[in-house]
Amino acid sequence: MAISVFDLFKIGVGPSSSHTVGPMRAGALFVQGLRERGELERVKRVEVQLYGSLSATGIGHGTDNATIMGLMGEWPDAIDPAQIIPRIADLRETDTLLLDSRLPIEFVWARDMRLLDENLPYHPNAMTLIAEGEQGELHRDTYYSVGGGFVVDAAQAASGVLDADQTVLPYDFNSAAELLRLCKQNDLSVSQLMMANEKVWRS
Repeated sequence: MAISVFDLFKIGVGPSSSHTVGPMRAGALFVQGLRERGELERVKRVEVQLYGSLSATGIGHGTDNATIMGLMGEWPDAIDPAQIIPRIADLRETDTLLLDSRLPIEFVWARDMRLLDENLPYHPNAMTLIAEGEQGELHRDTYYSVGGGFVVDAAQAASGVLDADQTVLPYDFNSAAELLRLCKQNDLSVSQLMMANEKVWRS
């Protein structure tokens, strides 16, 4: 499996990559999907459903707040953590969520933030996000926060193909022994080989 060091070691808010970083990414991905389908401007309400471990321990790990910040269009590697508490307090006081940080919609915390005592298939860290418009439901998606800040949606989980990255690396390896053999064959240090691979993804 090809993976960048910058994906393996993520920048993000704590305390948990599974309970905080992953859910924020899920919220942001949901908003991104609504935008790409041209549905974002039609949203009047969003419901958050947390399942399994995200429901049981999520409040202590900031899952609820992280998901909301994702729905506000924030990403865990770019958000100013100092803004989370005041923005959540403002939402709770006004019952208004700024979807994508610009579209005000009603969000009543006690009604729209649901912590459910059940598990979904595939993984214990599960959440469903539902967007509704004037005429009812526009879109819903279920996400699984599978560890390390990685998130897969229901379609990926059902397919069994969790790694969608098909990047071809100049020095592909699946074990430390293969890595060392490639270094020796190509007269490269580990850092030089990894840099060559990273440059496939980034300049």
